[in-house]
Amino acid sequence: MQDLVDFIQDTFKTKEFIPLHEPRFIGNEKKYLNDCIDSTFVSSVGKYVDLFEEQFSKIVESRYAIATVNGTSALHISLLLADVQRDDEVITQPLTFIATCNAIDYIGAKPVFIDVDLDTMGLSPKVLSEFLEKNCELINNQCINKISGKIIKACVPMHTFGHPCKIDEIKEICDKWNIFLVEDSAESLGSYYKEQHTGTFGKLGAFSFNGNKIITSGGGGVIVTDDENLAKRAKHLTTTAKVPHSFEYVHDEVGYNYRMPNINAALLVAQLEQLENFIDSKRELALKYEEFFKDQNEIDFVKEPKDSKSNYWLQSVLVKDVENRDKFLEFTNKNGVMTRPIWKLMNELEMFKDAQCSTLKNSKYLEERVVNISSSVIV
Repeated sequence: MQDLVDFIQDTFKTKEFIPLHEPRFIGNEKKYLNDCIDSTFVSSVGKYVDLFEEQFSKIVESRYAIATVNGTSALHISLLLADVQRDDEVITQPLTFIATCNAIDYIGAKPVFIDVDLDTMGLSPKVLSEFLEKNCELINNQCINKISGKIIKACVPMHTFGHPCKIDEIKEICDKWNIFLVEDSAESLGSYYKEQHTGTFGKLGAFSFNGNKIITSGGGGVIVTDDENLAKRAKHLTTTAKVPHSFEYVHDEVGYNYRMPNINAALLVAQLEQLENFIDSKRELALKYEEFFKDQNEIDFVKEPKDSKSNYWLQSVLVKDVENRDKFLEFTNKNGVMTRPIWKLMNELEMFKDAQCSTLKNSKYLEERVVNISSSVIV
């Protein structure tokens, strides 16, 4: 493993500590931040919020983009827009970041965990279809889980580490069963499946701009949609459900203080200007890793799936021998190169241990073997 440490140090041109993924502020960030501060509009009203939403919708080719304080809030609102209610069920994958399930739980809904595909690490359409055919029925155009008796209202697949899942097949299945599709695209800005940007296959998509994402505002998220009514309601709910008025404070329902501040949006506008270069750097790094690992029998580099163009947000390897994974993690971290295991499966967490699951063979296999390695943009 010393050869890997040496390779990463040479690639990033440093012998100092190498984090897993750090942001790059090498463009107009300070200029736009100073402009924002000088304007005194640093909260959720300001020109940079509007500019970011306009630019983001153009990049992903959605009609609307609604900026939020983080990706979790974008998912939460998206599920509310999907009419998910307390005690409804939402299908998702167990191999995901906790935010996916937190957003479901905020509403009082229950997750149902469906296995992933090995080649995408995302929700498996084959297993999804088999689960629905075996356990569900359509009654009054609602998908009813025969085991629990509850409505399966939505499905939230996640594009793991920026690698697109087979989202077109998932959409076809959801349409058949009248299940609302919400894409968790938190990690996949700049990723395409069959030449269409992730997050735009379902009625709603949610992205994240946390500090470790491909572009960042420290926090931040966004909801994208082509539906005008959903877009208007998303903006209303995220703006404390305040009825527009020049001076009165009237709120017509329980809303959320989820709008992105202008000062964060200023950062994102600058980051969006560099997105193409960031992705080019990550894809170049992926090629270097692929070449490095090609002759290593015990470790496979995780490459973009078929029909996809991945942003390679986090570079990943699969350590075939389970016992060697922890040795890999221990050695690299002790030698100044940060690496991290993939997430613990959601159904193994205390909060979700009673959730209904399909067979999770692939999810468990990946949980025990996948490791993220140094993934920062090289400058």
